[in-house]
Amino acid sequence: MPRLSEVIAALDALWPAGLAESWDAVGMVCGDPDAEVSRVLFAVDPVQQIADEAVALGAQLLVTHHPLYLRGTTTVAASTFKGRVVHDLIKHDVALHVAHTNADRADPGVSDALAGALDLRVVRPLVPDPADPKGRRGLGRVCELDHPMTLAELADRAAKRLPATAQGIRVAGDPDAPIRTVAVSGGSGDSLFDDVRAAGVDAFLTADLRHHPVSEARAQTPLALLDAAHWATEWPWCELAAAQLDEISDRHGWGLRVHVSKTVTDPWTAHAAASHDSTGAPN
Repeated sequence: MPRLSEVIAALDALWPAGLAESWDAVGMVCGDPDAEVSRVLFAVDPVQQIADEAVALGAQLLVTHHPLYLRGTTTVAASTFKGRVVHDLIKHDVALHVAHTNADRADPGVSDALAGALDLRVVRPLVPDPADPKGRRGLGRVCELDHPMTLAELADRAAKRLPATAQGIRVAGDPDAPIRTVAVSGGSGDSLFDDVRAAGVDAFLTADLRHHPVSEARAQTPLALLDAAHWATEWPWCELAAAQLDEISDRHGWGLRVHVSKTVTDPWTAHAAASHDSTGAPN
């Protein structure tokens, strides 16, 4: 069995910490570098449900996309919910490693996995990494559909291919508009509207779209927008990352057992649809 330090070195090669945004908190949160690893669990969120799942699975390493402590802390007391996660992981010899914006910018990365889940052909990064001579790394991806379809059909594909959440897929635009090119960005994407407009795509699929940026984007161009749940747009990366580690394990003869959590940690739990009889705001 490999040491934790060996597995972490392999993960760091996939998603170098140097690719992360300056404000981000990536890398190993807890764990003994000399401990042996035989089982790994991938998940989006380092919440209590996922920590419990890692312990029940007998994993020695939990890899999450979202950081546990993004803005730092002065305590890991078990009286706080994040401290309880740390205590439970350490008590059961489970290391925690985070790959966040470094996995967003990697090749392949979070948006490649999102595009793959939707059967989109990746053409190039939406926001290329100037340090990448091959032009493959960066934020988001510009993609082409396998065949033209309407916005309504694309939304239906996204609803069927992405993990089910209470939110589903929100759409802004003419349902019958023809779509041939799509920009995608896993996670919050409304800061990328300028780049999306510059890319000249027909549609943009991302998460966490807010009222004012969407209103302004729709006023400036006929760009169609699809807003999925944050967790749902990033979960496909877990499967991609697990497959990458599986390949590394096979190459080195490590015999790792690699798992992907199917626990839905999207915080929204229900959705009440508006009545189709409604014609506007109440009097």
